[in-house]
Amino acid sequence: MRKLHLSYEKKKGLYGYGFIAIWFIGALMFFIVPLINSFIYSFNDVTPEVGYLSKTWLGLKNYKDAFMLDPNFRQYLVEALQDMALKLPVIVVFSMFVAIIINQKFKGRTFARAVFFMPVIIATGPVYAIITGNLETNGNNSAQQFTTMFETDMVDQLLEFIGIYGFGTTFTEMLGNLTSDILNLVWNCGIQIIIFLSALQGIPDTAKEAAAIEGATSWEFFWKITLPYVSPMILVNIVYTVIDTFRDPTNLVMERILAVQSDWRYGYSAAMAWSYFGIILVVLGIIFAVMNKLVWYENE
Repeated sequence: MRKLHLSYEKKKGLYGYGFIAIWFIGALMFFIVPLINSFIYSFNDVTPEVGYLSKTWLGLKNYKDAFMLDPNFRQYLVEALQDMALKLPVIVVFSMFVAIIINQKFKGRTFARAVFFMPVIIATGPVYAIITGNLETNGNNSAQQFTTMFETDMVDQLLEFIGIYGFGTTFTEMLGNLTSDILNLVWNCGIQIIIFLSALQGIPDTAKEAAAIEGATSWEFFWKITLPYVSPMILVNIVYTVIDTFRDPTNLVMERILAVQSDWRYGYSAAMAWSYFGIILVVLGIIFAVMNKLVWYENE
């Protein structure tokens, strides 16, 4: 029997196809098929039976009930959009600010970068639960005492310190949401900081040298060099932040969807989830349409 001889390039190509095949099979079994089933469930009344799920066709009834009969779903959607609109500029601006700082040369730069990226590594589990105050202490107050370090209402305390009481306006509440929960702000910026940092390190030395020769100040360098070069990554970070905010299981819409699912109403929860997904796509489409005109590409 003649032995098949393959070149080194073809062998490497087969290895690559082998790795892709493993990923493809896993994605098909654990993502694509459940995704299709979820879309089908959204048009049905799904009832758990012994060994299978019974489906009764309802058409668009689940979608209509979600928007017209559910007392909370529409309200939660509006609140989620408002929360996203409030957090998005803060997270993006803060991430860029931190990235510019830790891109400078100073002692302890590696440690500073590790501190800001650490939340990405421990973003789940009991550590995050203790910090955010969501872990039951079973009579032990140590976790709750630890949590109070991160949950001080700085705005109200500052106003009371200077003699202003009862100033509970919407503006004050907005400032309180942005400043009192500093931990969550930093916690949600790890990936964005890394993306901005890579963009800053990609600015060519020739642009920096030309700006220095022309006598550009740091302020001019930021607006004329830094901002144009990192503008594509601004769009990337905006998209990432929008998706990360919407898929956060602690937001009200996700809590409502998971609560309905826990009540064995799989069809109704699937309709809510797909409606939520459609709204996210619309928001991302609007962001792309607006931001893509403001992004500067190097080949332009």
